Amino acid sequence: MNIGPLVLTRPTVMAPLAAITDLPFRLMVKRAGCGLVCSEMISANGLIYGSAKTRKMLDTRPEEFPLSVQIFGSDPDLMARAAVIAAESGAAILDINFGCSVKKVIKTGAGAALMKEPQKAMHLLDAVRKAIGIPLTIKIRSGWNPSGLEAIALAKIAQDAGVDAIAVHPRSALQGFRGDADWRIIAAVKQAVQIPVIGNGDIVSAESAVKMLSETGCDAVMVGRHAIGNPWIFEQIHHAWDGIPVQPVDTPMRINMMLSYLHESVLYWGESLACRMMRSRLGWFVHGMPHSSGFRESIRHLSSETEAHDRIMDYMQLKGSHYA
Repeated sequence: MNIGPLVLTRPTVMAPLAAITDLPFRLMVKRAGCGLVCSEMISANGLIYGSAKTRKMLDTRPEEFPLSVQIFGSDPDLMARAAVIAAESGAAILDINFGCSVKKVIKTGAGAALMKEPQKAMHLLDAVRKAIGIPLTIKIRSGWNPSGLEAIALAKIAQDAGVDAIAVHPRSALQGFRGDADWRIIAAVKQAVQIPVIGNGDIVSAESAVKMLSETGCDAVMVGRHAIGNPWIFEQIHHAWDGIPVQPVDTPMRINMMLSYLHESVLYWGESLACRMMRSRLGWFVHGMPHSSGFRESIRHLSSETEAHDRIMDYMQLKGSHYA
């Protein structure tokens, strides 16, 4: 699919996930075959007013190209200025969040709150589109009710404003992540616009991704929670779509991915902070495996990369008793 002049050779997108899709995580999923990676959701106000922590979220490397940077806010001028900062920092795509339903975002008029105000959304999109030359995308929900009519209306506004692609998560703002995603809304948005549509919601496996592509006609799929600890899902989706048998993840693959992610995190965040992060994050990769609770207990107090490496190797070489 094309997003403006950019060509994605693989129809998979890693969803922007707060406190998860930092640079080391994005490098991991990119190496695992993901077609497009996205930053965490970034505050436009934080970028404008010089928060060093917020600016660091724009860090990128050529290896992850093309990077999509997602920003949120409600003021058209501030959003336009933040979009320029993101573009100048290396973003290949600028994405605007119209789907976040977290209360602290909603109360500022940003995220899914904008789906209630189509005129305001139009002015915001116009301002950002005029400010940047890179491709512009948006991520939306079905709206504030399950009908999907707000999603269709906003999709048409976005297309008219020069937006290059739309990601649709077909749950209402009131649903949050509860209940089932209504893929019929993805199909309805796809029928309503000529620009590419990316489907998101309830992709739990390669098979479900192929089912979404087939049933909705969407141009690509966006995977969120089910890529956490399972970056192999992207290559599995590509294989399933191409009719190639999906291979299970074996122990060497799991070891190599965990060690690579650990090392990249140490390089980026520094050993002390990275190890604190790994106390929970390494547990992602053993979810559902035998003795995983014992492994999670063993990494609760990690303080060095060497120690983390040893705990990974101990667990993966385990034959039954040590972490019972």
